[in-house]
Amino acid sequence: MAPLLDHKIGDAMLSSLPWRSKSNLLTCSLVLLIYLTSHPSLAKPSSLKEITDGNWEDILAGEWMIEFFAPWCPACQQLQPVWNEFADWGEDMGVNIAKVDVTEQPGLSGRFIITSLPTIYHCKDGVFRRYQGARTKDDLLSFIDEKKWQGIEPVSSWFGPSSFMMNTMSALFKLSMFIRRCHNYLIEHLGIPVWGSYVIFGLATLFSGLVLGLILVFIADFVFPSRRYNSPNYYQKKQTMEQARLIQQLEEEQEADGEEDDEDDEDGEQDDVWRRRRASPEGRPEEVLRKRVVGNREDQDEDS
Repeated sequence: MAPLLDHKIGDAMLSSLPWRSKSNLLTCSLVLLIYLTSHPSLAKPSSLKEITDGNWEDILAGEWMIEFFAPWCPACQQLQPVWNEFADWGEDMGVNIAKVDVTEQPGLSGRFIITSLPTIYHCKDGVFRRYQGARTKDDLLSFIDEKKWQGIEPVSSWFGPSSFMMNTMSALFKLSMFIRRCHNYLIEHLGIPVWGSYVIFGLATLFSGLVLGLILVFIADFVFPSRRYNSPNYYQKKQTMEQARLIQQLEEEQEADGEEDDEDDEDGEQDDVWRRRRASPEGRPEEVLRKRVVGNREDQDEDS
């Protein structure tokens, strides 16, 4: 009865007001409603946090539940209302509820090795565990309230998001996304055909590989020089070997010149013999021919 009586009294007081006062009151209420709807920051702030490449190190302190999702994933779309309700309980339970859009943060996708969607991680003071339970609000709340995460084996430090290996993986994922965006820009904005884009990236890969190889060779030679170049007697031995090689080369040239001189001497002696024979009467060709003719005649006379 009391609420009904209060309601009647309120209606009586409102009806006793002048018409202009009622109009002003309705106008003020409408303006206040429009102001509140146009300024959502005055409403209750959302408990769901967004993790990016710039602030991901915040999850290394405190307790977190992190969902990795993609807008196009049907399973992620089904989980989203449950995850929003779970986030409303985060402040009461002392846990931070966050989400990561892998399409916008490819580096985090590589850092946490996301192979399926949605993927949920629990983090407590930098120790990560993968949640593989049911995806209902009650199961998620009991997982935190009953500390069921203690029975899950944590991720190895080698594969932790802050390890060197995962930093490298994150950089590779960022590079792949950058290449994909460049490819889309070439074919969509510049009108280059797909095969032309592949050719450009192939040439860029070859050139960068050559440059990187040269840099690695120079670094290796500088850091780990050859032992023979470090030897104090290396240059002295090199000079001695060079002198020995030159001496041997000179000796071989002298031997070759000596053999040529011997051959020239033999040829000269033979020429002298032939000259002496030609100079003697018996060595002339006409004398030899005459002797053969005379000899043939004498043989004929003896036969006759």
